[in-house]
Amino acid sequence: MSKTSIYGLTFSELQAWLVEHGQLRFRAQQVWDWLYKKRVDSFTGMKNLNKDCVELLETHFHMTTLEQEIRQESSDGTNKFLFKLADGNIIETVLMRFHYGLSVCVTTQVGCNIGCSFCASGLLTKSRDLTAGEIVEQIMHVQKFLDEKGKGERVSHIVVMGIGEPFDNFDHLMNFLYIMNDSQGLNIGARHITVSTSGLAHKIYEFADKDIQVNLAISLHAPNNELRTSIMKINRAFSIEKLMESVKYYLDKTNRRITYEYILLQDVNDHKQEAEQLANLLYNHRHLAYVNLIPYNTVDEHIQYQRSTKESIQKFYETLKGRGINCGVRWEQGADIDAACGQLRSKQLKKQQAAKK
Repeated sequence: MSKTSIYGLTFSELQAWLVEHGQLRFRAQQVWDWLYKKRVDSFTGMKNLNKDCVELLETHFHMTTLEQEIRQESSDGTNKFLFKLADGNIIETVLMRFHYGLSVCVTTQVGCNIGCSFCASGLLTKSRDLTAGEIVEQIMHVQKFLDEKGKGERVSHIVVMGIGEPFDNFDHLMNFLYIMNDSQGLNIGARHITVSTSGLAHKIYEFADKDIQVNLAISLHAPNNELRTSIMKINRAFSIEKLMESVKYYLDKTNRRITYEYILLQDVNDHKQEAEQLANLLYNHRHLAYVNLIPYNTVDEHIQYQRSTKESIQKFYETLKGRGINCGVRWEQGADIDAACGQLRSKQLKKQQAAKK
């Protein structure tokens, strides 16, 4: 019998499963309390369950499918985790400290097919999607790491911006969001969760229709088709025009602000001309737009790209502000460890390949 992660079930799914297998509905509340509030590491640790229920859960589910391979800790408190999955694949998860709380960046796929030319995450193409359970387990592992420190800290925010395209794994993503937001579980507020997409326009429509209060971020990185296609091949399938049509639908449906991620690449997309074009693109809905300007983290495999100068970043920022666009500069965390998304995973895979030779 093939087991799956217990963390992959929403509360209602667990209720239905338990009833289907001869248990009472209230058992679901007990199980979730042990999983998300008491955060036990085994089914036998669920002391108020009867023996039959414990054996049933042990037969059908795993408590964890992740194994920590590496943890790097930065001087600023950022922790980067490398996890090995049950099939041997490895993924990254990052814990970041901000003035507003503790945020975890989760991965949704093994590898990435989006193929952004500047990104370490896409150096290896996608081999598979993560299950909802594997995504939830990233959060639970980090929370248990915090529990062990004994300071009473908790994960307060989630960003779905790790390796992979979340909207390319839509169903598992949505279950993950429902599980994280459930008041009977970790109860992380929907407005404290952000999902980032590279611009899968058809999924933005679907996400809008879900009517969930989770924040949306779009990795834009260029204000015109020619430039965006040259650095993000996804623009061939979903041009800026198609993307902005889906944005209009999302805004009309939700009236919620969208964050636009814009990585600044020296002498590529960081000129005043691009800043003006970006302002024009967002101007009509500027009251619901926020531009996150991100200085580039260099990646060994992409030596053609360098971080924009501080002067260029400041001029870009001032141009947007002068046009009435709300924006800010996000300086990286974990600069003294493998800061770029996917960089730790990439280095580890290189070491594994070298060891085989």
